[in-house]
Amino acid sequence: MASPARFDDDFDFGGEIGGRQSGNKRPSPDFDDEDYDNDPFAPKKAKTKAEETASGVTTGMILSLRESLQICKDQLATCQNELEAAKSEIQSWHSSIQNEPVVRAGATPEPKMLIDYLHALKSSEESLREQLEKAKKKESAFIKTFAKREQEIAELKSAVRDLKIQLKPPSMQARRLLLDPAVHEEFTRLKNLVEEKEKKVKELQDNISAITFTSQSKMGKMLMAKCRTLQEENEEIGNQASEGKIHELTMKLALQKSQNAQLRIQFEGLQKHMEGLTNDVERSNETVLMFQEKLEEKDQEIQRLKNELQQNNLTEDGRSDETLNKSEGDKMMTEEAANELTSV
Repeated sequence: MASPARFDDDFDFGGEIGGRQSGNKRPSPDFDDEDYDNDPFAPKKAKTKAEETASGVTTGMILSLRESLQICKDQLATCQNELEAAKSEIQSWHSSIQNEPVVRAGATPEPKMLIDYLHALKSSEESLREQLEKAKKKESAFIKTFAKREQEIAELKSAVRDLKIQLKPPSMQARRLLLDPAVHEEFTRLKNLVEEKEKKVKELQDNISAITFTSQSKMGKMLMAKCRTLQEENEEIGNQASEGKIHELTMKLALQKSQNAQLRIQFEGLQKHMEGLTNDVERSNETVLMFQEKLEEKDQEIQRLKNELQQNNLTEDGRSDETLNKSEGDKMMTEEAANELTSV
């Protein structure tokens, strides 16, 4: 068995081959805590530190998930309270509109004003019912969203429970699990999921704040403005009725009717005159057509006579003077007939 001195000399990296020669050994390098964590042959102290780190990370994740779960529950309760407040506010608005007096003190109620007011109340009631239905739909959507959120929280709890079970094995396996990319990816996914859910909760809170009926909210201001507009219209109708504008309008309507009747009579007379002119024009056109036909007949007769005259001239060139005189008489007769046709 070799002595300890001999064992040290055999594993001396600073000297030469001889075991007895003296020399300076290389100094041992300085290692960080991360080198001990990655070294499977590190001492037990380093392994204990890794276990503490892993348990601290897991505990922090569990605490953060519990806090986020509690925050989500608080936000859900807050949203439900706000929804109930919105419902009560809607009911108060509805009752205040129904209990509003129709006729002012000292004024006489009129059927038309009452009917208009009832129509306005009916339209406002229908709009409020539609808004209530929308609010109920949003409430059901919120409940479904919160149910999904609770289901996801339960899944996260089961995942954390599985991670706790996986972190129970020895320190070497725990360190390998911490260094496992799949575990890191799962942690990253859970973190992103929590951030997304926080964003969704914020959006739901904004939606609830948008539908709350308060004096400072958007819908409340719109309803107040609508009520004021309806009240002003009712007052204006009452003032018009009290000042006698309806009578003035009826007088103007009667005058307009009389003017329309006069215009109708004038238009009928003008239409009759136009019909007479149309008949005269038609008769004139018929006369013109008749004269054109007669003129064409005369032209044809003149042409026939001219042809006969030419034939007679060709055949009777050698005849006597008596025949010539007769032909001249015929020619004069034809000229007179042509003159008559031209004058016609």
